[in-house]
Amino acid sequence: MKEIANSCMIVATLITTVAFAAAFTVPGGTKDDTGTPHFIQKVSFIIFVISDAIALASSSCSVLTLLSIYTARYTDDDFLVLHRHLVVGLSTLLISIAAVMVVFSGTIFIVFKDGKIWVPILASAIASLPVILFTKQHQQLFYGVDCLIFEKSFLSKTTEKWKDPACWNFLEGCWRYVLKRYVVVTISI
Repeated sequence: MKEIANSCMIVATLITTVAFAAAFTVPGGTKDDTGTPHFIQKVSFIIFVISDAIALASSSCSVLTLLSIYTARYTDDDFLVLHRHLVVGLSTLLISIAAVMVVFSGTIFIVFKDGKIWVPILASAIASLPVILFTKQHQQLFYGVDCLIFEKSFLSKTTEKWKDPACWNFLEGCWRYVLKRYVVVTISI
């Protein structure tokens, strides 16, 4: 779990850096006399600013959530919480990747404002591929963690078997199985 969190935290940190830098290097530049952006009235510029804020906020949340996996004590009580943190970290990372792609698309529409419209549309379609690929690659991991969380919360309300070490061993075995499938899917794609 730490390896997944580490890899995702590096990506989220890079997205945070890019989103922060994009806020100060607005496409089209700024007016010399007032310092306001040239394209402040364009819809694509407004989409750029909102998407950049979403990317910055969600990638920062992803970094902090994934960092909490490192600071955990890894006790029996942390077992369910760590899986939730992983799901939240991956989800906010997906949101930040999608937002960065929207920032890119907004910038392309600003830059090609007078050119052929098919260029920014094609670039936006290509920019959506990483989001689709990330979602497809992590689909089984999300599903496996969600099943474990649902199973634990459902069974803990109906039975006291969760205090039995055999039950925890079963859950750890399920989690290892999900991770093995995740690694195989990631390598094969």
